Amino acid sequence: MDALRSVVNWSEEVRKFLEERVREIEQEVAVRELEELIEKLPEVPRGTVTRYVREDRDSN
Repeated sequence: MDALRSVVNWSEEVRKFLEERVREIEQEVAVRELEELIEKLPEVPRGTVTRYVREDRDSN
């Protein structure tokens, strides 16, 4: 690392890495929270989504 000190701004490189890693962790947490929320949603009867899509498509 010392050999590259004149070429690389190590404090900036480390800062960028940490900021990106924090962003990744925040996204992982958000996905987990959304998955938990989705698990709590009630299931719809079979065919409901198909019916909604057909109704929407036919209304145009």
